[in-house]
Amino acid sequence: MEYSYPIDVDWTQEEMIQVIEFYNHIEDAYESSTNKEQFNQAYKNFKKIVPGKSDENNFYKEFKEVSGYDGYKAVKALKENNGQSTISVK
Repeated sequence: MEYSYPIDVDWTQEEMIQVIEFYNHIEDAYESSTNKEQFNQAYKNFKKIVPGKSDENNFYKEFKEVSGYDGYKAVKALKENNGQSTISVK
């Protein structure tokens, strides 16, 4: 699939890279699985860039519209992980 990731043009290049890495983990969680620790770190980086819950939900909504993948569900799976080393969303 080809689509554009939702980003903010005011972000630095490094911030854009970190947010895209977070989106990549969401994609991986849906398509197969993603490493729990790496996904958790990517989420922490994302939250530093997008600290507000409302903004976070807006980016999830935009990402779901273009990709079909729900960032909220992926992060929920990350938080509810029961000691597994990978995260997968079905």
